[in-house]
Amino acid sequence: MDWRSGFLLGLLSAFLIISLLRSNIFSNGSRTRKKDSMKRIRQSSVMSNAIDLRLAMGPSIVTLGGGTGLSSLLSGLKSFTRNITAVVTVTDEGGSSGRLRDEWGVLPPGDIRNCLVALAEDDNELRQILDFRFDQGELKGHSLGNLILLALTEISGDFRLGVERINNLLAIRGKVLPVTTESVSIFGRTFNGDFVRGELGVTKCGSELEDIWLEPGDSKPVTEVLRSIQEADIIVFGPGSLFTSVLPNLMVPGVSEMITRTSLPTVYVANLMTQPGETDGFSVSKHIQWLENFLGKVPDFVLVNNQNIPEPILSNYSEQGAFPLFLTMDEREYLEKKNCEVIEAPFFSISEGSVLRHNGQAVSEVLMKICRERE
Repeated sequence: MDWRSGFLLGLLSAFLIISLLRSNIFSNGSRTRKKDSMKRIRQSSVMSNAIDLRLAMGPSIVTLGGGTGLSSLLSGLKSFTRNITAVVTVTDEGGSSGRLRDEWGVLPPGDIRNCLVALAEDDNELRQILDFRFDQGELKGHSLGNLILLALTEISGDFRLGVERINNLLAIRGKVLPVTTESVSIFGRTFNGDFVRGELGVTKCGSELEDIWLEPGDSKPVTEVLRSIQEADIIVFGPGSLFTSVLPNLMVPGVSEMITRTSLPTVYVANLMTQPGETDGFSVSKHIQWLENFLGKVPDFVLVNNQNIPEPILSNYSEQGAFPLFLTMDEREYLEKKNCEVIEAPFFSISEGSVLRHNGQAVSEVLMKICRERE
């Protein structure tokens, strides 16, 4: 064999050996990466299952309210339990919800949309999608989430079924229910004997109201709302606008009666601030007195913020006619005589730099403690 043949044979042998070695290395590397990937998937699955089990074993909580206040609470609650029922009022008459109510005859979807987003697994990304608001054309002012709810209502032929379908589509932690599927409006009478109609009318003269009710007066609650109350471990009112978010749920015949009949612990989450027009000059105890009018008793617990609000934010709210709701010593004594336990703690957070919201996590921790002590 001449040197040329030997060189070629050696080169071929080296190539084959290197190829085999590379194949073996890559094969081992591929198997190793696959094993690592499967291990991570198994670990993630175990962790996910453990979280789902913990949430599934959480207490059953029914919240009654509406608007951004309730959605802030729900964002915190979903970290502790999956057994959440958010009961939402359907008297909204403003903005996109009001237009859809007038033009399509559908119940206002705005508050329900907010609660659905709050209970979703990834609420930040979903919020951007469902809260997207059109800024031109015939759709100007409408949010995408409201239009989706409208479409599902039209497809289902029923607002309740439309809400149920979006509950399932979003795989939320809990469920959101309208308190009734009938078209109802708020009416009120002032101390001067004047009558006001609708949310917009009530919000302008809330502090002057002597009485408030829904029309028609024989509206029926959603059956699942009553069932959820019956099976709950705790009932939570608010946070939210007193006359236009919290009380309308109790005005629907059968709801307050069911709550009283079950003898469940009830909790009122007091607002952080008064609302211009609606609750001008109201104290915490004044809010509770109105709640007592419809519930037949004061709540067993009231949660009140005791953290000082930063001066720049406080000044901004004061210019709009809103003032902080702190508890006085006289109010505490009054509530304790009524067998209402007062829990004061830092309950607010600041969003978007200057907007006050309830700290859903902090409020939820207190609610979980109440449930544990009851058990």
